[in-house]
Order: sequence, then structure tokens, then C-alpha cells
Amino acid sequence: MKLFGYEFGGRDGRKDEERVITSVTGMERPGSSILQLIGVTSATLPTVTIDSALSVPAVSAAVSFLSGSMANLPLHAYRVKKGGSERLKDGVQRLMNEAPNPEWTSFGMRKYLWQQVFTGGRGLAWIERDGSKIVAIWPMDPGETQITRLGGRKFYNYGGKRYEAADVIDIPFMLKIDQLGSYSPITMGAKAIQLALAMNDYASGFFAGGGVPPLALVGPMPAGPEAVKRAQADIKRAITAAKSSGDAVFPIPAGYDLKPVGFDPDKGQMTEARRFQIEEFARIWNLPPVFLQDLTHGTFSNTEQQDLHLVKHLIAQWAKAFEEECNLKLFGQRPGGLYVEHNLDGLMRGDFKSRIEGLARGVQSAILTPDEARALENRPAMPEGGRLYIQGATVPLGSQPVTNNGGANDPGNSDANPSG
Repeated sequence: MKLFGYEFGGRDGRKDEERVITSVTGMERPGSSILQLIGVTSATLPTVTIDSALSVPAVSAAVSFLSGSMANLPLHAYRVKKGGSERLKDGVQRLMNEAPNPEWTSFGMRKYLWQQVFTGGRGLAWIERDGSKIVAIWPMDPGETQITRLGGRKFYNYGGKRYEAADVIDIPFMLKIDQLGSYSPITMGAKAIQLALAMNDYASGFFAGGGVPPLALVGPMPAGPEAVKRAQADIKRAITAAKSSGDAVFPIPAGYDLKPVGFDPDKGQMTEARRFQIEEFARIWNLPPVFLQDLTHGTFSNTEQQDLHLVKHLIAQWAKAFEEECNLKLFGQRPGGLYVEHNLDGLMRGDFKSRIEGLARGVQSAILTPDEARALENRPAMPEGGRLYIQGATVPLGSQPVTNNGGANDPGNSDANPSG
């Protein structure tokens, strides 16, 4: 759009990397005539990709926290016996809890898998077998994997090979209606992420310019486009010189005035809007806001409750999904008493005083042996520590021993002794 022969709103031939999401096609919006006058005919927000989304601190914090927390959970393999479950010592136990293959640790592979779940919406790993023996577990790149259904069965095409569903551990964030595709939390929260990116860009540009907003030169316009360009260049040089020299005052031509164009960040409540975006991202991943370092509404009591909410309503659900997927793919529909399970006790650990009091009550109530209580605190077993103990004072009601405490039948009570 040209004004007084000068081109406004041009992009200088740069490649357009922004997605237009809101068009201003008429004059129905307040101020749209002014926008059209200076060549702004649409509102643009940054395109959202996984990489750009992770540049938002709250998004990267959510993904890093959840993937690290899930990978940090102890994962063990068990066999059901008559006397209870017994932890396996080799085979699947070593693959799940130590090293699933020669290149990955258990923590590293599981963290990678959960990162894919909480960004692209799906985590995949294929199971390498030698006959019926499980040899290794390898992570797959979901972006390079094509999932198809042939003859009613699901297949995964990856790296030029086709894998059956029985050989692939598949954790989707949320399945689509065709049961093949999955929803990505990044895509589902794209609008909120776009807004956060736009506010970050505006804030960084605003402060990079020394806090000087876009300005409009008000006054008699020079005749001809070249004169307008020279006036604009003069003002720009004056502002640049003032910023570089630290001068708070710079001259402008007589009869002219500078007025800011755009909105005041304070009046636009940018700080409040950016804080609200943290709550939006917490909703996307179902995280309590305190785990995104937002203590705006946090108190001592509700922060502790958010900690319980995390384990009960988020970590436990994803742990269950991973356990059942592994049990099905590793051991089949008839596992023969074999299963894998996370240990969530570590997440439920309280402070030292609360832990010791709880363990003491467990030992005194014959729920835990002393050695079991010591093992929970990573302490070695002790002699006679494998037996169950209970307090001798705990007896059925009515069978407690009768004691004389200065009553009428107490010989030492002189008031009740007629001979005395």
C-alpha cells in the first residue's frame, strides 16, 4: 500500500514464514480502515512446530518435567508365585530396568519415548526377538514411522521394514477415531503456543529497541516520496544515536511530533497474559501449575495437594498405560504370571520425620519387618530383622491385665485398711 508515494508494509522480498490465521477483509472491525490504509490487511501469528513450541519456557518445562519423571520411575519385572510376586533377576528385568540395548540406558530410552509422547503425541519402540527370547528393545522415530492396517491387523513401517503390532510398544497421547493416528498436545494447544510466541517476539523486539515502540512522525508531510524517506531516515538516525550514546533527549525537525504506534504493554496487561499462558499449558498436559514454577496461587497446603494430584491423576495413569502395553507386547495375551510394574513409592516419599514415623507404625503393627522398613531407606538388613513384631500392650478389649493403683483392694491403701 502506498502513501504519499511511499511503500508501507513491505517484507523486502523475505520468505513469508508466518501462518495467517485471522483475515481482516472488511471494515467491520474497529480501526480496520486505518490498518488497511497502512497496508496491514491480516493479523499473523507465528507458525507452531515442535521446535518452536519448545522455545516457550513453560512448554519445555512441561515436557522435560513429565518425561524425566516418568523415566525416573523404577521399573521391574515380576513372576507371580503362590507366596506372592517375585522380582526377576535377569532377562526382561535387565532390559527394562538397566539397559534395553547396547546403545541406550533404561532411563535414556524411556525419557526419549516419553518426550515423543508429550510433543508429537506418540512414543514407539520395537522389540527385537531371537525366537521366543527377547533380546533388546529399540526406540523408533514416530515422525519416520507409517502406521497402516492390512487385513484388519496393524503394521508399523519404519526404516524400510514392516513390524507387526505385537513387536512394537506404542504409547499414544490420544488416539484419533481411526485408531491409527494420534493427537499431539503441541497441535492441540497450538493457539495458546502461538500467543505465547507472539508475546515473546513482541517483548524481545520492544526491549531490544531500548523500550522505544514503533513511532509515527506527525506533521506537515514533505512533498515527494524521496523527501518522506529522508525525513524518516533523519528520525531513525536521531533515535539510534540517542540509544547508542545513552542520551535521553534527541532533536526532531521543527513542527513535527512523534507518537507511538501500537499498544502499551502495561495497558495490554502483557505480564498478566503471559502468566495466564502458564495455566493454559498446565491444562494441556494436565499438570498442576506448581510444577511449571507458577506459585501465584500456591500455599503450603494446596501445593502439597497438587503433589498428590500429580501422582494419583497423571503419573499413575501414564504408568498404567505403559505397564499394560509392555505386558501385552512382551508376554502376550497369556503372560503366564509374568508382568512389569513401576514402583511409585519414591514419588510418595514425604519428609524424613514423616517417613520414619510411618515406618515405625508399620513395624509396630506387624505390617513390616524391621528389615523391610530398613530396605525402604536403603539400609542393610540386621540379625532378627526378618521377623514380625507387635507391641505387647495391644490385646483384645476386656482381656487387659488388672493393676492396683491405690484402689480399695490395694494393701498399701491405709484408708481402706480397718486394722490400720
